[in-house]
Amino acid sequence: MAVKILTAAIAAAVALGGWFLRRRYAARIGDEPTKGQKRLKKLLSAIVVLGGYVAVVYLIDLLVGAPPKKEMHVSIAPERFDFFGLSLSTTTLFTWIIMAVLILAALILRLTVLRRLETIPKGIQNVLEVAVEYITDYTAKSAHGVGEILASYLFTVAAFLVACACLELFGFRTPAADITMTGALAIITFVLINFYGIYRKGLRGRIKALASPTPVVLPIKLITDLAIPVSLASRLFGNMLGGLVVMELLRNALGKYAVGIPSVAGLYFNVFHPLIQAYIFVTLSLTFINEATE
Repeated sequence: MAVKILTAAIAAAVALGGWFLRRRYAARIGDEPTKGQKRLKKLLSAIVVLGGYVAVVYLIDLLVGAPPKKEMHVSIAPERFDFFGLSLSTTTLFTWIIMAVLILAALILRLTVLRRLETIPKGIQNVLEVAVEYITDYTAKSAHGVGEILASYLFTVAAFLVACACLELFGFRTPAADITMTGALAIITFVLINFYGIYRKGLRGRIKALASPTPVVLPIKLITDLAIPVSLASRLFGNMLGGLVVMELLRNALGKYAVGIPSVAGLYFNVFHPLIQAYIFVTLSLTFINEATE
């Protein structure tokens, strides 16, 4: 206990001393410091941050204690629980929650913003119009002739994956880290690929396109088409599960020093990275549909 108090006090003193030195040094060097002066200023800033960080870590350790050490365990399959006699996975539960939140948000927007649209948009209406216009233009350019029809569905998929990323920020396992969820989205894409391919070309035209330029390639193209949902599902699942594993490794490696750092890292692995994966999934879906309808 005494060692922890002493360490926290020394770290706080170092941080406070570094802050005063940096403040005095910044006032003395003026507005046009040399490279050496800039380096020294950055060094003092690093001392302030490092000292403050160590002081906060040991202060939390004194107040609530260090987190217990436990063996890291990340399962490919999500946890299951009993719900009125039914065995459900956490993926199902969190998917229901996300669906409820998205439906509630849509109803609120429908009853408030969309009921009194203004000629000159502002606020939430402006954000909505920008989002709708972007996804509509993007789908129209990526899948000629059918992109406009798919805009609402792909916007919903993107919103769902973004909501999954937000859920992960609270420490829950994202439904997108479950192969059954990503597989369901991939199967929907596979159905849309063949539906629009047959819709635009007819069944004979679709088969003819698969057998082009020679019937010899038909089995190969059929296997390629069947591999599309597997590829889409595995890519999204692997990347989302990978982000989950990295965050767990980081928390376990830092131990009691996991104060703030996982939150900053989570901005990438739980927000930016899932947004990239959502964009890739939507883009690949449009690309495959466009190839089937060309």
